[in-house]
Amino acid sequence: MKEQTEVGKLKEGRYVVVEDEPCKILGIAISKPGKHGAAKSRIDVVGIFDGVKRSIVQPVTAKTYIPIVERKSAQIISISGNNVQLMDVKDFEMFELTLPEDEVAKLEAGTEIPYISSMGKRKLDN
Repeated sequence: MKEQTEVGKLKEGRYVVVEDEPCKILGIAISKPGKHGAAKSRIDVVGIFDGVKRSIVQPVTAKTYIPIVERKSAQIISISGNNVQLMDVKDFEMFELTLPEDEVAKLEAGTEIPYISSMGKRKLDN
């Protein structure tokens, strides 16, 4: 899910949707308005799920989307190889995440761990 807002209202540390990917804002630089144009905003972001750095330049008055990022808790049901089966503790929804081997080694079945959910994607909250 996502909401619409103006580029000028964004702040560092918040989230924005860039190229259909929820991203965390690292920095914002706003230029002065020119003789015939509006002020421009340069926003440097990093993807929450893919870790890719991006940057966008848009007028301050342009509309953009902000993702709804939820921090939730899940219980580990089972671990098989790199796949971890989890169950959300509030709505009891079951889902699987594929994790690197070093992260899987730290996990134990039956324990609760925090995770991030946004725009249909999930990852462990490290």
